[in-house]
Amino acid sequence: MVPAQYYLVLSAAVFCIGIFGLLTRRNALLFLMSVELMLNAANINLVAFSYYWGNVTGQTFGLFVLALAAAEVAVGIGIILTLYRNFDDVDVMQATTMRW
Repeated sequence: MVPAQYYLVLSAAVFCIGIFGLLTRRNALLFLMSVELMLNAANINLVAFSYYWGNVTGQTFGLFVLALAAAEVAVGIGIILTLYRNFDDVDVMQATTMRW
């Protein structure tokens, strides 16, 4: 059995990569990818603790997080397509001109 600390370190590393990508990038597609990394880090924790404690509750919540991530991508792609149509670029700094 793999110790739970290994899963926690992996999850923390993936989450930190996601945070770094979210804070340093200006491309909307990279924003979406960074949020997906953060959600996957949460899934790693949920599944690891589910395995560690011997129940399926964490795996069930992991499936809900995957469904949430799919919905987030669908909405995000719609927003990115609107950005590209209006500005011919997916740079999020240009989207501030869309305000009222």
